[in-house]
Amino acid sequence: MTKGPTRALWARVMNANFASIMPQVLGVWCEELGHQVTSVCYTGFENLVDELPRDVDIVFIGAFSEAGQTAYALSNLFRSRGAITVLGGPHARCYPQDAQKYFDYVVGLTDKQVIEDVLADCSRHRPVGLYLTAKQQPEFIPGVRERWKFIESTLKKAPLIKLVPMIGSLGCPYTCSFCIDSVIPYQPLDFNVLKEDLSFLLKKFKRPVVGWHDPNFGIRFDDYMDTIEDSVPPNSIDFIAESSLSLLSEPHLKRLKRNGFKAILPGVESWYELGGKSKTNGVSGLNKVRQVSDHVNMILRYIPYVQTNFVLGLDSDEGSEPFELTKRFLDMTPGTFPGYSLLSAFGQAAPVNLEYQRANHVLPFPFHFLDNNHAMNVKPKNYSWPEFYQNVIDLTKYAFTWSAILKRFKSTGAVKPRLMNVLRAVSSEGFGRIKYFTEVRRLLRTDVQFRRYFDQQTTDLPKFYKDIIEEDLGPLWDWLPPGALYHDPNAYLKAENERTCAASAASVDSAQRSIGEEKSKTAA
Repeated sequence: MTKGPTRALWARVMNANFASIMPQVLGVWCEELGHQVTSVCYTGFENLVDELPRDVDIVFIGAFSEAGQTAYALSNLFRSRGAITVLGGPHARCYPQDAQKYFDYVVGLTDKQVIEDVLADCSRHRPVGLYLTAKQQPEFIPGVRERWKFIESTLKKAPLIKLVPMIGSLGCPYTCSFCIDSVIPYQPLDFNVLKEDLSFLLKKFKRPVVGWHDPNFGIRFDDYMDTIEDSVPPNSIDFIAESSLSLLSEPHLKRLKRNGFKAILPGVESWYELGGKSKTNGVSGLNKVRQVSDHVNMILRYIPYVQTNFVLGLDSDEGSEPFELTKRFLDMTPGTFPGYSLLSAFGQAAPVNLEYQRANHVLPFPFHFLDNNHAMNVKPKNYSWPEFYQNVIDLTKYAFTWSAILKRFKSTGAVKPRLMNVLRAVSSEGFGRIKYFTEVRRLLRTDVQFRRYFDQQTTDLPKFYKDIIEEDLGPLWDWLPPGALYHDPNAYLKAENERTCAASAASVDSAQRSIGEEKSKTAA
């Protein structure tokens, strides 16, 4: 769940609560196939070198791209002990070509058959690992009851809030150009499993807290609410979900409140585009700010905690206006917590990344910084780098001044949401980012080599970034394989070009065979 050792307060409270579902599913599948399983959720407080088992035959590592270097180091460590290593999760889907250099297997979309194939083979594939992927997301995954042993061991690491991960659907019907789920068809999972799991949780906790991992919760809204209402008494479980404004009408909000929903994370994304999720197609600029603000303020009357998500640096952004509009939104909607993401192109996660690579706009930042905040690996279309970071700093400071924190505190009704907002603001997400962005801007202005890296005049990694990786990895730094700090930012484009050439060659070959057959028939 993190990329290196940490002692941050926010990480101590929340990292274990962000544990992914798929590694738990993997544990269940492996046991069903007759294997003995050890599961470790890395939250940043474990000493992995000492804690990880030594006598394993095969190791599955699930990682986001920001933990890519950590995953590579772990794979190298386990390979040195004779184990076979497998990478799954978002990084495997986004950067398979790079990951194949450091793992025996790299898996994309993963179902039980893919895992069974890996376990049946269980052999070294070096120097280039074997890539496997299912045709689609799995149609069924084990529920909370079946995953409980893995959930329980992870929640023991959460000192205060204990968030149980659940999921009712895969994929997304929206087509946000930057999103990994935009190319995955929406697919509901078995609602009967959800009913059983909700009833099960009431036997484990006096008042469970459930985090829905659906990419966009509530697409089949009535089916979800019927499932909850048929399973547990009203308002007996606290729910957190990521949804879209287009689904959060007032009648829906009343039903969500009645069923215990305490936090909603809708995406606004941009004031100029991507209006489908916010139900603002055809509306932009200040008019969209007013419309979205009214909507979010209505949500806050029913749901005590709302985080609105924004993407900074989109090609439609120009000048200070996008940032100033977000400030006006915060003034008009003081109760919401703003979540800012810098535009990032995660390998082959989304088709739009091909456009950025064709334009040579993708920088080779180490994966360690690809967390939507510590590096923007897409060259902004309408800003110089210092100008862009100055705008980001101004906006972040505006959102996390003590007066803004106090205003947000007063505008939030419930105690827990108030405390969460303050904790996030004074931790690495608020004050920490202001400090980090300010240092990046300073180096852009004063360090020639640093600026040349951003301007794509050199691929030599600045010392600033290398030092951060070495410190963050701690003991795992010594296990980082040679070359693992670098990757080809245009690997997706090259792979697509190779596939196109191969398809064209096959088409030509097929046409030549057809012509040859026709000539033979004519001669006969």
